Order: sequence, then C-alpha cells, then structure tokens
Amino acid sequence: MKKQTIHDIDLSGKRVLLRVDYNVQVIEGGVMDDTRLRESLPTIDTLRAAGARIVICSHRGRPRGEVVDAQRNAPVAAHLAGLLGAPVATADDCVGPAVQAAVDALEPGGVLLLENVRFHLEEEENDPQFARELASLADAYVSDAFGTAHRAHASLVGVPQHLPAVAGLLMEREIEALSTVTHDPQRPFALVLGGAKTQDKLPILDYLCEGADVICIGGGMANTFLVAAGHDVQDSLYEEGQVERARSILEQVERRDDLDFLLPEDVVVSYGSPESGTTTVVPASEVPSGWRILDIGPGTIEKYARALKRASTAVWNGPMGMFEQERFAHGSLGLARIFATLDAITVIGGGETAAVVQRAGVTDFMGHVSTGGTAFMTMLAGQPLPGVDALLDS
Repeated sequence: MKKQTIHDIDLSGKRVLLRVDYNVQVIEGGVMDDTRLRESLPTIDTLRAAGARIVICSHRGRPRGEVVDAQRNAPVAAHLAGLLGAPVATADDCVGPAVQAAVDALEPGGVLLLENVRFHLEEEENDPQFARELASLADAYVSDAFGTAHRAHASLVGVPQHLPAVAGLLMEREIEALSTVTHDPQRPFALVLGGAKTQDKLPILDYLCEGADVICIGGGMANTFLVAAGHDVQDSLYEEGQVERARSILEQVERRDDLDFLLPEDVVVSYGSPESGTTTVVPASEVPSGWRILDIGPGTIEKYARALKRASTAVWNGPMGMFEQERFAHGSLGLARIFATLDAITVIGGGETAAVVQRAGVTDFMGHVSTGGTAFMTMLAGQPLPGVDALLDS
C-alpha cells in the first residue's frame, strides 16, 4: 500500500489543497481535544517551509448540507493558529469567487482554513462538479485525513481525479503502521478487540484470525462470544444477531492448536444503575440473574497480560468495559498499562481506545496511536479505503 507523499512531488510555491480530519468537539468556542490538529502540524510545517500556499479543507459533524453555526471551522482555525504560531485565515465557504479571492491573497507559507465542507450536500454525494470546484482552488492535493479515509466523498476521492494527489506525513505514518500489521507482522502477533459493537469487529477477526497467534476479547463484544460459548450473560449488553457468527469463529479457532483465543474468565458485574448500583466480581460463567457485565475482572487482566507478554506485534481496538465510569475502567486502564510495558510493535486504534491510553498516561509508550476509528477497523479487516486508494501509487 505504498503511496506517493509530499516528499515525492515539488510543492514549492504551489497552491496545495490539504484535506485533514479536524472533526473535533468545540465547546464555548474552545477545542476540547486538539490531537488531530497537532498530528497535522508536521505536514503543515513541511508545506510552509517549501513556500506552498496551504488551503486546508475539513468537515465537522454531520450538518447534512445545512449551514450550522455550531459546526463552523472558525474556532478550529483560531486554535490551529496558536499551535502554528502563525496566522490562519478563514473563509465563509469552501467554494465560490470569495473563496478563490482568499486563496489568491495567500502569501507563500500562508494558511487558509476553508469553511466546513459538509455544509454542501454535494460533498457526501461525491458530486463531480463540486469536486472540480474544490480542485480549482489548488495545483496539488495532499491528504492527511486518515480518520475519514473510509468515506467516498468529493473532497476525498473526487478532487484527486483532477490534481496530483499524495499523502501527507500523518497519512504516510498511518499507512505504514497498519500495513505492517495487516501484511507482514512480526510474530508472535497479538490482537485485542473490545468495545460495544460486535458486528463492527467481526470482519477484523475474519481477516486476521488465521494470522494471529493471540486474540483477547473484551467489552460488550466479549458478551456476544460468551453467549456463543453457551454462557448466560443475564442483563448484559450483547448482539443477538451476531451470536451465530461468533459461534462460527469459535469453531474456527478451535481447529488451530497454535492460537490462544481468550475470553474473560471473570467479570465485574453491576446491579442497578452503573453510577450507583452494587458491583462485584464473578466468574464469567456465573453472572447472577438481573446483573450485567460492565468490565473484565482482575483474573482476566492477569491472563491477558501473560498472553500478551510474548507478542512481538500487538494491536488493540476497543475498551474492555464501560470505562467512562471509574469503577468499570480498571480493565481498560490495566490493559493500557500492560501495552506500555510490551517489548513489541504496538498499534492502538479508535477514539475510545486512544482516550483510554491517554487517560492511563501511557500514550508516549505506544508505538503508534491511530487517528482513525472506522478507517482503522476497515484497514485491519483488509477492506479498501477510498480516501487512500485515490492517492498516487509510489
């Protein structure tokens, strides 16, 4: 999955349309988490150093073709200017004569952030004329928008049909890190999957199950597998429609003597509300009537730690429980600290998983923390990413 990058073409003095994923939360005019902005800085700094005129394009939220004041990009531009230590101009739209004039006014090294591209319904429809209008603003296209690369939208796949299209430095890192995992991982290879939605993660298991040496399952996903294994999870969250598919995967892994496929052996259960209800630890096969599983137990954490210690490559997507509540965060935070101690290539993906790692204070000990959620899972499942495929091959 080798793609040309900003190092492969001459961008000196050129107008560059830089597609990023600045889909960040803004409260009272302030950006809550600027990780995605900071991750884009190396690309912006490289383009500025080359004397490019940088036109940044991004979406925020799902305005469905309507102008929504709460989803404007101006607060993001102000925060980005602070990170860059340089002015970031803004536009009231992302296409049209006024936008073209704002682009023409840029000096070499100047930065302009366009208005939310999803204020135009044509963006999500991948409208050809809208893509041509965006492309007319620039001489070249650079994508750092890995987080939304699973979308076939105009600014992601339409514009590259009209301009030389290459990867930014963030996109390059994402592709390299995940290609290493999906195509030629150092063995033993460990995969940890959690989160609430089993259906989203089963394609990853289908694709990587034969190549993995260790697989650890947690979160609501584990409940579905526990049901498939014949256990009664009582009032716990699980996906009834995915039980048969989970059972099929269990049958598949049983045929592999060289695979450690691990489900929780003990779990933290709650009776009543998650905020104030009673909690205790029980064997995963003995959940009391009326109780529900909200985290993996201490025995499971130790079991997963022993299995992961032998890994040379370890990938993790999805929390182990309801980590938003402190008393159900021990499994997720414990796993984050285990990953931080591994002598292995570690890759973390998904917004919730990245939040767990950050909360545990071990982000700097991870090999790669992906900015993608669905895009991360799509690539792990061996499925195409339109926003990556649209870029020039190396």
